[in-house]
Amino acid sequence: MASLHEHDPFQPLRQAMVEIIVAHIDATQDVTGLAEIQPRVLDAMLAVPRHDFVPTEIRAYAHTDGPLPIGWDKTISQPFITALMTELLDVRPEHKVLEIGTGLGYHTAVLARLAAEVYTIEIVEELAHEAEDRLGRAGVMNVRTRIGNGANGWPEHGPFDRIILAAAPELIPPMLIGQLKAGGRMVLPCGLNEAQQLCVMEKNDDNRIKTREVLAVRFAPMEGVGF
Repeated sequence: MASLHEHDPFQPLRQAMVEIIVAHIDATQDVTGLAEIQPRVLDAMLAVPRHDFVPTEIRAYAHTDGPLPIGWDKTISQPFITALMTELLDVRPEHKVLEIGTGLGYHTAVLARLAAEVYTIEIVEELAHEAEDRLGRAGVMNVRTRIGNGANGWPEHGPFDRIILAAAPELIPPMLIGQLKAGGRMVLPCGLNEAQQLCVMEKNDDNRIKTREVLAVRFAPMEGVGF
């Protein structure tokens, strides 16, 4: 993958970003249970031009080890968290993925390199339009975008093999559970603002649900959730 960016001045920064991700995974493995990230996940993060998915004025900081503001009180996640969530999601080449919270499309582009199809929903109209433009300029072809309330999912294209959330509900939205295939997996931050956990929810072949907590995190609360 690196050879694709031979003349890209940001490529060394992406390489350093990936090395920091690997160091974080090693440092947190006693908590997360993960000893390593799959090479295909790291290759996707090395290949996607992260600087093209942040506001122009902060492009120089796109590969720093932390979240960055993207407008409308939203952020692009720390690269380590993006990699961790992607690894936990365990996306395969034949999978159809639902993403809740497109932002400016960075994680969408990473997922698109790993999955057959990505359906992504953003509640902020301006971000959704901007993400669609950025994904188009990056040549990402296997993504469909939608403006709307992610808690409702995208039922007309479900069920999904994998679902991932970039905002934290207090409880997992029932409609998303219903749109996850038997044998599927959902990765999401969940809980009250001061006590969020990154969670993995699995639905087995007889539709029973199993959830485990992985790591304490801090995400923006999910908008539009009602029970």
